[in-house]
Amino acid sequence: MREPIESDLLRTFLVITETSNFSVAAQRIGRTQSAVSAQIKRLEEIVGEALFERSARGVVLTRSGNQLLPYARRIVDLLNEAAATIRTKPLNGPVRIGIPEEYSQTVLPAALAAFAVRHPAVEVTVSCDYTARNLAALEKDELDLAVVFDWSKHSNGEVLCVDPTVWVTSLVHRLHDATPLPVATYRNSTWARDFALRSLEQQARPYRIAFIADTSSGLKNAVSAGLAVTTLSRSNIPHGCRELTSDDGFPPVDSSRVVLRRNPYHSSEAIQELAEMVREAFQPMSALLQS
Repeated sequence: MREPIESDLLRTFLVITETSNFSVAAQRIGRTQSAVSAQIKRLEEIVGEALFERSARGVVLTRSGNQLLPYARRIVDLLNEAAATIRTKPLNGPVRIGIPEEYSQTVLPAALAAFAVRHPAVEVTVSCDYTARNLAALEKDELDLAVVFDWSKHSNGEVLCVDPTVWVTSLVHRLHDATPLPVATYRNSTWARDFALRSLEQQARPYRIAFIADTSSGLKNAVSAGLAVTTLSRSNIPHGCRELTSDDGFPPVDSSRVVLRRNPYHSSEAIQELAEMVREAFQPMSALLQS
């Protein structure tokens, strides 16, 4: 049975991979070149394969080195995460956050779960509601943080990403070709009147309200079942559906920004930490929407 690989060897392996040079790697980690070479020799003895080969520009990974690379990164990342978690100062107290339904099952659960693991003494209360209601709760000091949609050009909060609202249709049912257009919309929604339905009226497209819902889940069910077309955030288009583009005669409804708003009356370390984790949770989606 081979001896286990020490994490220190993997860290040196990763630095050499990044620098492609034993001498530069030695300077970066504060060791002599001979010590770094000895570490790599030991690592190669443990895995039983050569990991680097010399080239005109320094050293490059061998086939075995490339196989080891993703595992080394995962192991070192986990060790760094564990160390950061252990060193993190325990936080306590309540944190109240409001989120839109659109992200309650996608972006935010991982962030909230990770926060709960890292800070078990913090009591997190989540309000899943419309933007208008979460903003009102924030103003009444009933929430500490609120992730909301913002259609104005001047926001008071921190922009997490831009997630435009678009028209969506089923891949199976071609209801977007029907006249009048069957539309699924929110009940008693000022936004639907001012943005979604107005976008159709500006195109002089006849429509009828075929489905009314209180939640985005209801709208997704309607379009997936072929009952109507609807408006959804681009990141929230369900499986089996697609965005209707200008080629289909449907321009984007809005360029809504997803914004993190904070309670202006008070803050705490726990609130600041949760805000940071929410920000990190949106980064992958923001990059995907911009690509």
